[in-house]
This record gives sequence, structure tokens and C-alpha cells, in this order.
Amino acid sequence: MKQFYRDLIKAPNLLSLARIFMVPVLLYFAFNDNQNWFLAALIFSMLTDVLDGFVARHFNLVTELGAHLDSIGDFSIYITMTLGAYILWPQTVLDEIVSVSIIVLSFAIPTLVGLIKFHALTGYHTVSVKVAVAFTLFSFVLLFSDISPWPFRLASLLCGYAALEEIAISLVLKKERVDVLSLWHALHYKKNK
Repeated sequence: MKQFYRDLIKAPNLLSLARIFMVPVLLYFAFNDNQNWFLAALIFSMLTDVLDGFVARHFNLVTELGAHLDSIGDFSIYITMTLGAYILWPQTVLDEIVSVSIIVLSFAIPTLVGLIKFHALTGYHTVSVKVAVAFTLFSFVLLFSDISPWPFRLASLLCGYAALEEIAISLVLKKERVDVLSLWHALHYKKNK
């Protein structure tokens, strides 16, 4: 239990916890019809996602707990982001329901597959997911600022690809593993076991 608390207070894990704690803040802004603060809080949340991985790797603070907290934070923020978008911009969400659905399913289905196979949240942190998440945030701001829907539509395709890769990784691996950068890496791990 002491190791749990030692890992919990490491900087990258605190950043992941900050992202999880942003969920009620985002919901508060959404339910109070504050679009600008919602977007600002979302950007802050996504910056914690970028920073936690960087800090963990750069300062050699990678932990299994951190990988799981990161996954919980990502999943929580994506669900909250979708709900908040529907509350604040219902017509835009309905206009882009196909892209929104692909993005939501791209996080839900790989999580479900991991839960079924490993009885745990997976924390692969693939390169494709990192690219998809970054592009989704950027495109989310463009979509809900009424600049352009096309980047969001492209983001949904990137998320779909990333989801397929994560599902394939879960199917390939024999046991749960964190920080699997790609399907190629998963195949390599399987071959060398």
C-alpha cells in the first residue's frame, strides 16, 4: 500500500488526477452554458494529458498506476467532452453525429475489449492514439468555434484507426501490458515470449 501512495504522488500521476478532477469542472461550465470556459478547461485537461506522459518518460517516473490513471483520465475526459458538447452545442453535435459516434465508440470499444479480456483498463498509449487525441482536441475547438467541421471529421477517422489498432493489440497480447506503442510492438512482444 505504501508503494501505491508513493506512486500516486509522483508528478505525472498527479497530472492524470488533475485531468480526472477536471470532469466536474467541465460539467459545471457545460450546465451553466459557459462555452468559452468549457473550451479553456478542456484545453487545460488535454495539456495535462500531454504533460503527464512527457514528465513520466523524461524523468523516469513511469508506473503501472500512472498508465492506468492516464487511461481513466482520457476515458473520463472524452465522455465529459461529448456530454458537454451536446449540452452546449446540441445542433452541431446532431449535425456531426456520425463523427461524434465514431470518436465515442473508438474509446469505448477498445476499453470494453480490454476489460473483457484482461479484466482491467488497458493503458497502451499507442502512437496512433496520441496523434488521434491531439488532432481531436484541435478539431473539437475548430468545430465548436464554428470555424470548420472538416478537421473533426478527419479526427473521427484517425480515432477509428487508433481504436482498431488497440483492439488488435488486445487480441494479440496474452496478458495485460502497458505502454505498447503499436500493433507491431505487440506482435514483437508476443514473438519474444
